[in-house]
Amino acid sequence: MKPLGQPSWIPPPEWLTIDTIDMHTGGEPLRILVSGLPEIKGKTILEKRNYFRDHYDFIRTGTMWEPRGHADMYGAVLTDPVTEDGDFGIIFMHNEGYSTMCGHATIAVAKLILETDLFKKKREEPVLQIDGPPGRIIAKGRKEKGEVTEVIFQNVSSFVFLENGEIIIDDLGKIRFDIAYGGAFYAIVEADKLGMELIPENYNQLISTGRKIKLVIQDNYQVKHPFEQDLSFLYGVIFTGRPENETNHSRNVCIFAEGELDRSATGSGISARAALHYQRREMNLGEWYTVESILGTTMNVKVKESVSFGPYQAVIPEVSGTAFFTGRNSFSFDPKDPLKNGFIFR
Repeated sequence: MKPLGQPSWIPPPEWLTIDTIDMHTGGEPLRILVSGLPEIKGKTILEKRNYFRDHYDFIRTGTMWEPRGHADMYGAVLTDPVTEDGDFGIIFMHNEGYSTMCGHATIAVAKLILETDLFKKKREEPVLQIDGPPGRIIAKGRKEKGEVTEVIFQNVSSFVFLENGEIIIDDLGKIRFDIAYGGAFYAIVEADKLGMELIPENYNQLISTGRKIKLVIQDNYQVKHPFEQDLSFLYGVIFTGRPENETNHSRNVCIFAEGELDRSATGSGISARAALHYQRREMNLGEWYTVESILGTTMNVKVKESVSFGPYQAVIPEVSGTAFFTGRNSFSFDPKDPLKNGFIFR
């Protein structure tokens, strides 16, 4: 078949058009909105996130949901920095709304910026100062022949909020869990004790069970950040289990937002787990641990240092992983389209 050539259609100038770069980290998608956005006001990233939510949430639903996206799409909006030494700010978004931290998105965005020289960094290992919803995130990239082959980011202070919690769910029985914070709050559950295998064939069971557990915990436990009310909510449920590759530490499957299953090992999730394992003396300071995703892709995590964070004894985790480009898009919003703001089946 002969090439069809360049189509002549272009969106009318009065239509909203959003340009994106699409990537994935460990299989988890990321759609980065890079141009076409209106002004996002606010003096802090949480203020900017709230402004975006209150004024432009249709952009989130229009780019994350069908027909432009899907129920498991994840996105990021880049903003101006809100600190004097910040390189840029970031807002994380998904099918339900907005998250406080995201490791896979941090890894992908860092690769995009460092590999495309959006910000000029002259060091051999370029460092990015990122203003995120939970605070300062520091990311650096390792380059080989101009390609960022690995990103390592230093997460915010991570801590254990609750150990040995218990709930009862009719068809599951008694479930024990811990809650830890790695930029977002996660309930951590051992999959073996529920008789579940962390394999792709069980994705429906994992999503259903994760949603049930999250709802019951929310009804029975109050999750509270020591400083920010906007960060005080349970974001996801992490199922842990034995690794498929015996050289790895464990396998990790996170169910978050409105039943999204993270395809990656979940960078903020393994930060929360690092805090838990370190508190239990199951993890050594400075030692890297490799964690598998449901796909067998991996991220690495270590405890860089032990710190105090409000009333908690916390850790500073470092997480490493690799991201890949998958394409670029230009999405238009036809004002006459009744489905322009998207729809979702979940």
